Amino acid sequence: MSYSVKSLNEGNRELIAFRIGDQEFCVNIMSVREIRGWTPATAMPHSPAYMLGVINLRGAVLPIIDLAARLGMKPADPTARHVIIVAQVRRKVVGLLVDAVSDILTVTDEIIQPTPEISSDLERQFARGILAIDKRMICLIELEALFSETESEAA
Repeated sequence: MSYSVKSLNEGNRELIAFRIGDQEFCVNIMSVREIRGWTPATAMPHSPAYMLGVINLRGAVLPIIDLAARLGMKPADPTARHVIIVAQVRRKVVGLLVDAVSDILTVTDEIIQPTPEISSDLERQFARGILAIDKRMICLIELEALFSETESEAA
Protein backbone atom coordinates (compact mmCIF):
# COMPACT_ATOMS: atom_id res chain seq x y z
CA MET A 1 0.00 0.00 0.00
CA SER A 2 1.49 3.31 -1.00
CA TYR A 3 0.22 6.85 -1.34
CA SER A 4 1.69 9.04 -4.03
CA VAL A 5 1.00 12.77 -4.12
CA LYS A 6 2.99 13.34 -7.31
CA SER A 7 5.57 11.36 -9.23
CA LEU A 8 8.98 11.40 -7.56
CA ASN A 9 10.98 14.38 -8.76
CA GLU A 10 12.72 17.46 -7.34
CA GLY A 11 11.00 18.76 -4.22
CA ASN A 12 9.44 15.39 -3.39
CA ARG A 13 10.53 13.17 -0.55
CA GLU A 14 9.81 9.57 0.34
CA LEU A 15 8.80 8.70 3.89
CA ILE A 16 8.13 5.43 5.71
CA ALA A 17 4.92 5.60 7.76
CA PHE A 18 4.41 3.40 10.82
CA ARG A 19 2.03 2.98 13.72
CA ILE A 20 2.62 3.23 17.45
CA GLY A 21 -0.65 2.52 19.25
CA ASP A 22 -3.37 4.39 17.39
CA GLN A 23 -1.05 7.13 16.10
CA GLU A 24 0.85 7.29 12.83
CA PHE A 25 4.36 8.64 12.39
CA CYS A 26 6.82 8.76 9.52
CA VAL A 27 10.56 9.18 8.95
CA ASN A 28 12.68 9.91 5.91
CA ILE A 29 13.14 6.70 3.92
CA MET A 30 16.79 7.61 3.29
CA SER A 31 17.62 6.93 6.95
CA VAL A 32 15.99 3.45 6.92
CA ARG A 33 18.35 0.52 6.31
CA GLU A 34 15.86 -2.33 6.68
CA ILE A 35 12.66 -3.44 8.37
CA ARG A 36 12.73 -6.69 10.31
CA GLY A 37 10.54 -8.69 12.66
CA TRP A 38 10.77 -8.40 16.43
CA THR A 39 13.69 -10.18 18.05
CA PRO A 40 13.95 -10.20 21.87
CA ALA A 41 16.74 -7.90 23.02
CA THR A 42 19.38 -8.49 25.68
CA ALA A 43 18.98 -5.82 28.36
CA MET A 44 21.93 -3.56 29.08
CA PRO A 45 22.59 -2.32 32.63
CA HIS A 46 22.25 1.42 33.34
CA SER A 47 20.70 2.12 29.93
CA PRO A 48 17.90 4.68 29.46
CA ALA A 49 14.36 3.41 30.13
CA TYR A 50 13.49 3.59 26.42
CA MET A 51 16.40 1.32 25.42
CA LEU A 52 15.14 -2.27 25.38
CA GLY A 53 18.63 -3.71 24.94
CA VAL A 54 20.72 -4.99 22.06
CA ILE A 55 20.42 -7.70 19.40
CA ASN A 56 22.94 -9.34 17.10
CA LEU A 57 22.36 -8.10 13.55
CA ARG A 58 24.62 -10.11 11.25
CA GLY A 59 27.53 -9.90 13.70
CA ALA A 60 26.97 -6.26 14.72
CA VAL A 61 25.52 -5.15 18.05
CA LEU A 62 22.32 -3.19 17.37
CA PRO A 63 20.72 -1.13 20.16
CA ILE A 64 16.91 -1.45 20.20
CA ILE A 65 14.93 1.66 21.14
CA ASP A 66 11.28 1.53 22.21
CA LEU A 67 10.14 4.46 20.06
CA ALA A 68 6.85 4.78 21.98
CA ALA A 69 8.73 5.22 25.27
CA ARG A 70 11.23 7.62 23.66
CA LEU A 71 8.34 9.76 22.42
CA GLY A 72 6.82 9.90 25.90
CA MET A 73 4.04 7.42 25.13
CA LYS A 74 3.11 4.20 26.94
CA PRO A 75 6.07 1.77 26.58
CA ALA A 76 5.55 -1.11 24.16
CA ASP A 77 5.01 -4.70 25.24
CA PRO A 78 6.75 -6.30 22.23
CA THR A 79 5.11 -9.25 20.50
CA ALA A 80 5.83 -11.19 17.32
CA ARG A 81 3.64 -8.65 15.48
CA HIS A 82 5.97 -5.71 16.29
CA VAL A 83 8.70 -4.69 13.85
CA ILE A 84 12.11 -3.11 14.13
CA ILE A 85 13.01 -0.30 11.76
CA VAL A 86 16.80 -0.36 11.40
CA ALA A 87 17.80 3.25 10.84
CA GLN A 88 20.92 5.37 10.48
CA VAL A 89 21.00 8.19 13.04
CA ARG A 90 24.03 10.37 12.40
CA ARG A 91 26.94 7.90 12.23
CA LYS A 92 25.24 5.10 14.23
CA VAL A 93 22.70 2.43 13.35
CA VAL A 94 19.81 1.80 15.77
CA GLY A 95 16.71 -0.37 15.80
CA LEU A 96 13.40 1.40 16.43
CA LEU A 97 10.62 -0.77 17.82
CA VAL A 98 7.21 0.15 16.35
CA ASP A 99 3.83 -1.61 16.16
CA ALA A 100 3.75 -1.91 12.35
CA VAL A 101 4.96 -0.26 9.17
CA SER A 102 1.92 1.02 7.29
CA ASP A 103 3.00 2.87 4.15
CA ILE A 104 5.61 4.37 1.90
CA LEU A 105 4.61 7.96 1.17
CA THR A 106 5.86 10.21 -1.62
CA VAL A 107 5.07 13.79 -0.65
CA THR A 108 5.98 17.32 -1.61
CA ASP A 109 7.24 19.81 0.95
CA GLU A 110 3.97 21.79 0.58
CA ILE A 111 1.94 18.93 2.09
CA ILE A 112 4.00 18.99 5.31
CA GLN A 113 2.30 21.39 7.74
CA PRO A 114 4.09 22.90 10.75
CA THR A 115 3.68 21.27 14.15
CA PRO A 116 0.90 23.12 16.03
CA GLU A 117 2.05 25.64 18.65
CA ILE A 118 -0.16 23.98 21.26
CA SER A 119 1.88 20.76 21.04
CA SER A 120 4.03 19.84 24.00
CA ASP A 121 7.69 20.86 23.99
CA LEU A 122 8.55 17.16 23.68
CA GLU A 123 6.43 16.79 20.52
CA ARG A 124 7.84 19.96 18.95
CA GLN A 125 11.38 18.81 19.76
CA PHE A 126 11.02 15.62 17.69
CA ALA A 127 8.26 16.48 15.21
CA ARG A 128 9.19 18.28 12.02
CA GLY A 129 5.64 18.58 10.75
CA ILE A 130 2.25 16.98 10.26
CA LEU A 131 0.92 15.38 7.09
CA ALA A 132 -2.85 15.37 6.59
CA ILE A 133 -3.43 12.66 3.99
CA ASP A 134 -6.72 10.82 3.31
CA LYS A 135 -8.23 11.69 6.71
CA ARG A 136 -5.01 10.52 8.38
CA MET A 137 -2.77 12.70 10.55
CA ILE A 138 0.85 11.54 10.30
CA CYS A 139 3.60 13.11 12.39
CA LEU A 140 6.96 13.53 10.63
CA ILE A 141 9.75 12.65 13.08
CA GLU A 142 13.33 13.92 12.84
CA LEU A 143 15.43 10.95 13.97
CA GLU A 144 18.49 13.07 14.79
CA ALA A 145 16.38 15.05 17.29
CA LEU A 146 15.47 11.84 19.17
CA PHE A 147 18.99 11.30 20.43
CA SER A 148 21.53 13.78 21.72
CA GLU A 149 24.98 13.67 20.15
CA THR A 150 26.34 11.80 23.19
CA GLU A 151 23.49 9.23 23.14
CA SER A 152 24.01 8.39 19.49
CA GLU A 153 27.76 8.12 20.10
CA ALA A 154 27.11 5.69 22.95
CA ALA A 155 24.69 3.58 20.89
